[in-house]
Amino acid sequence: MVEIPTAPITQDDDEDEFQTLRVDRLVAHHSLLLNALQDVADGVTRNLMVFMPPGSAKSTYTDVVFVPWFMARKPRQNVLLSSYGSDLARKQGRRARQIVKSRSFCELFDARLSAESSAADEWSLTNGSEYMATGIMAGNTGNRADLLVVDDPVKGREDADSETIRKKTREAYEDDLSTRLKPGGRQVIIQTRWHEDDLAGAILPADWSGESGMIKCRDGRTWRVLCLPAVADRADDPLGRAIGEYLWPEWFTEGHFEPFRRNARTWSALYQQRPTPDEGTFFQRGYFKFWTEKPASLRIYGTSDYAVTDGGGDFTVHRVWGIDKDANIYRLDGWRGQTAPDEWIDRKLDLIAKWKPLAWFGEAGVIEKAVAPMLRRRSLERKVYCRMEWLPSIHDKPTRARGFQARAAMGKVFFEPQADVSEFLTFPAGRHDDEVDAASLLGRALDETHPATATPPTPPEPKRDGYWPKDEEDGDSWKTA
Repeated sequence: MVEIPTAPITQDDDEDEFQTLRVDRLVAHHSLLLNALQDVADGVTRNLMVFMPPGSAKSTYTDVVFVPWFMARKPRQNVLLSSYGSDLARKQGRRARQIVKSRSFCELFDARLSAESSAADEWSLTNGSEYMATGIMAGNTGNRADLLVVDDPVKGREDADSETIRKKTREAYEDDLSTRLKPGGRQVIIQTRWHEDDLAGAILPADWSGESGMIKCRDGRTWRVLCLPAVADRADDPLGRAIGEYLWPEWFTEGHFEPFRRNARTWSALYQQRPTPDEGTFFQRGYFKFWTEKPASLRIYGTSDYAVTDGGGDFTVHRVWGIDKDANIYRLDGWRGQTAPDEWIDRKLDLIAKWKPLAWFGEAGVIEKAVAPMLRRRSLERKVYCRMEWLPSIHDKPTRARGFQARAAMGKVFFEPQADVSEFLTFPAGRHDDEVDAASLLGRALDETHPATATPPTPPEPKRDGYWPKDEEDGDSWKTA
C-alpha cells in the first residue's frame, strides 16, 4: 500500500502537510506505467515518452512515486525534474519529498532525507542521491543527472500555439537539459499533447500516428512510447482495449469526456494525444461544418474504403452520406475498424439495411476483385441488397480527392456532431487517409456518375438476387459486389 501526497493543506510555499491518497491496488494503466518506469530504472529502456489525457495520474506516479524510489534504491543517483515553470516543478518536488519523509518509505529503505539539503526544489538523501526541480527555461548548467524527467514542458494552449515558445522549449531541452545527462543516463518525457510541433512532436517521426512501442525518432535515439488516448482508437492499444473503449472507467465516470469531445482540436490533442494543425494543406479546418439536425429529404449513398492487406495497418471505413436538394453533403453514419473481412462485410450490410442507399461506391481493380465475391455471397445470404458501383482507380490520391475538397471548400459538406476531422487536416502527409479515401469516392461519384443536382432516376426492378445488370443486352455481365 502507498500513501501518495496530493494537495497541501494550505497554500504556503513551505507547507509540509499534505492530504494523502491511500492506494492498495493499481488500475491497469498505472501498472503499465510503473512497469515501463521500472524498465527505465533497470536500464532496459533509456528513453521513455508517456502520453495520457489530463487527470490520468501520469505525473503523480512518475514525479512523486517513481522518482524517490529511483533515488533510494541505489546510492548517488541524481535526478533533474523540469517543467514549464519553476513553481510546478517545485510543487512536485515537495510531494516527492513528502513521500521520502513518510513512515512506509523509511520502512522500505535505509536512505533518509538529508538535513543538509531539504528545500522543496533541491533536496538530497543520506545515500548521496540528489534531486533538483527547475523550470525548463531556467537554465541547468552545472548539474548532472542520472535521470531527467520533463513533465508538461508547455503551460497551455497559448504557449503551445506560439512558435517562439515552442522553439525556445525545444532549444532548452536540447541545449540545457538533455546535455546534462551522464553517460548511460535515462530520460522520461511526460506530456499531454497540445500541438503537433510540441517537444514530443519535434522528436517523434513525422509519420507517427499514435502507436506505442520502441520507435526510432528524429533525434537519433530510440524511444519507448507509451500512448494511452482517452478512447482507444487502435487495434494495438497498449492496454488491450477494444476500439472505442474508454480509459480508467473506474475513475472517469460515464459522460466525463463528453464535454471535451465538443471541441475537436482539444479532443484530438489533449485527450487522444494526436494534435492536428489548425489549418491543413489540402483540407482546412474551416471547410467543415457540423449538422445538428439533418434535412428530412436526402438522397442516400454509401462509400467504402477497404483494408484488404492482412496486417497492413489500415482501417476499413464505411460511410453513409445524404445529398439535399441544394447539393449539400451530409455525413450521416458509418463504421471504422481493423477486423477480418467477415466482420466488416456484415457491418456494411447493417448500414445498407438501415439506410437503403441508392448506390454504394468502392474502388475498382484489385480491391473490387478481392472484395466483390465475399460481399455478394454474404449479401445474398442475408437478403440485403444494394446497387454496387466500382469507380476506376486512376490518378493519385490528392487528385481523386479534388471533387470532395472543392465541395468542402465551398461550405457544402456537413459532418455529424463531434466528428473527428483530423485525418482530413493531415492529408496527404498523414499516415492514415482511410476517411479521406471514403469521402473521395463520393466526390468522384457526384462528379462522374451521379450529379447531385439531377433528379434521381427511378431504378429498374431488381433482378432475383437483388443486383443490377451492367448491360441489359449481356445478361451474364453483372455489377457484382
